[in-house]
Amino acid sequence: MSVWAVCNQKGGVAKTTTVISLASLLAQRGESTLILDLDPHGSMTTYLGYDPDAIETSIYTLFQKLDDTPKGAIFQSLKKTRHDNIFLLPASTAMATLDRQLGATQGKGLVIRKTLSFFKDRFQHVFIDCPPMLGVLMINALAACDRLLIPVQTEFLSMKGLEHMLHTVSMINHSRRSSLPYFIVPTMHDSRSKAANDILQQLHAQYQGQVWNDVVPVDPAFREASKLGLPLPEMNPQAEGSLAYQRLLNLLIETEAQRSHG
Repeated sequence: MSVWAVCNQKGGVAKTTTVISLASLLAQRGESTLILDLDPHGSMTTYLGYDPDAIETSIYTLFQKLDDTPKGAIFQSLKKTRHDNIFLLPASTAMATLDRQLGATQGKGLVIRKTLSFFKDRFQHVFIDCPPMLGVLMINALAACDRLLIPVQTEFLSMKGLEHMLHTVSMINHSRRSSLPYFIVPTMHDSRSKAANDILQQLHAQYQGQVWNDVVPVDPAFREASKLGLPLPEMNPQAEGSLAYQRLLNLLIETEAQRSHG
């Protein structure tokens, strides 16, 4: 089971779009995929047909009994979606209170890792849609994942979010057994914009070898797909955005295969 966290300490950089697009492409191959929505805003949960304001069992439920979350509660929180091979552990808006509730409680950073251990034989792939702020939910995501994808919109403020994100990763690496591999994905790129092209060039210069050599372009079809509650690769496999994520997925699969044989 591969576990990818999709994270950046800035909102609006296409984290949710990246998760749903990659998950959809894998699901279309017949591969069972689990999505975790760790963002209290619940955008992914809403996208997949659930209401984060009204949902009864969610990721919030898993944090209620840190010492011993009942197995039944874990499986009860798992939701089917209308998309074949895609399952969801949904967000609830109550998750926004977790940092205040849990304080310095022992074990609060490993809840998601423990939860995923129950699903290791059921799912081939897991994607974690992270909140944009550093707190107990982001710490859980970084502790649970094997790899980190960092979507970065090619604009100045996203570069600042990336700097904060990599600082967080360096802190997390002190408590992990091995350094967390990360990969930067340029998103929402407008190739007609000099400013966007300058930022893209800066990304490659500053983070050599860690940045995807391609981009996810600005594509109005993403908005249409979101409005319909469909992943773009499902709605329009030939859209520019769909093809970009297909190229990204091919690279990620190839990289994983090389690592497992290396």
